[in-house]
Amino acid sequence: MMQEVNPAETPRAYAFEMWMKAPMPMVTFLKTLNVSHLVKISRKTGLKFNMLMCWCIGRAAGQVKEFYMLPVGNRLIHYDSIAVNTIVVNRMGEVNSCDIPFPGDNLAEFNRSYLRLTRQVAESCENHDISDSMVIGTSALAQYEIDGAIGMYSGIFNNPFIIWGRYRKKWFKTLLTISFQFHHTQMDGAHAARFLDFVQKEIDSI
Repeated sequence: MMQEVNPAETPRAYAFEMWMKAPMPMVTFLKTLNVSHLVKISRKTGLKFNMLMCWCIGRAAGQVKEFYMLPVGNRLIHYDSIAVNTIVVNRMGEVNSCDIPFPGDNLAEFNRSYLRLTRQVAESCENHDISDSMVIGTSALAQYEIDGAIGMYSGIFNNPFIIWGRYRKKWFKTLLTISFQFHHTQMDGAHAARFLDFVQKEIDSI
């Protein structure tokens, strides 16, 4: 469910006034995560690493209330639920977008939805969009080594977006650098940094 709210009656009132008309309201953080535990879990269980990353992102976002509010057009919208988006290579070798509903605490349910919906999108070559949830975008360039990425601001989609490439070994750790882009109206730097800390904690505890 989604509902328009009066920005002046929310904690984001000042940010809405300051950043909604800014020519570039997006902020990007880079962070290197220790994904050693996630790689181990993926290999042990057969669960896809990308799915596990999306799960940890959804879990972390659910702990930061700012994720449930998003500027859409000139309005501020409050959502009751979160979804995680992933980019899918379809059967034609092109890419489509796939939104996956986030069920809260049920990893098995999220995995089933992830496998079913990404397969559906790959075969149909059509996007799967969820309009009534706040969607966190992700893009995994797992076959490439990248040091960071700055997302594009289209002026249409204000959703938070996370990009990562191939993880790499360093000593006894497996590291993954991610970029996290967010609209300054939605959250401040402290909220974003806390979210990234939560992602690491979810990775370590899954």
